[in-house]
Amino acid sequence: MQGLGWLAAIIVGGLAGWIASSIMKADTGIILNVILGIVGAIVGNALLGLVGLNAQAGSWVAQGAAGLFGAVVLIWLYRAVT
Repeated sequence: MQGLGWLAAIIVGGLAGWIASSIMKADTGIILNVILGIVGAIVGNALLGLVGLNAQAGSWVAQGAAGLFGAVVLIWLYRAVT
């Protein structure tokens, strides 16, 4: 997560992963929520960048939204594959 420190990235990633797992009704633990949120932020920023949106400004809200979007996409892809 560009613009945020490691601790902030973990906090924002954890919240984004937890919200995404609640939305998608996934049964994940706290560690997987953090991983989903952080990796989701990377995926979300990449996908949003394709349509011309930039969430890498360093804002906690923008990174949280990108992480939430990316985590939901990751959960959906995982379910589609299995």
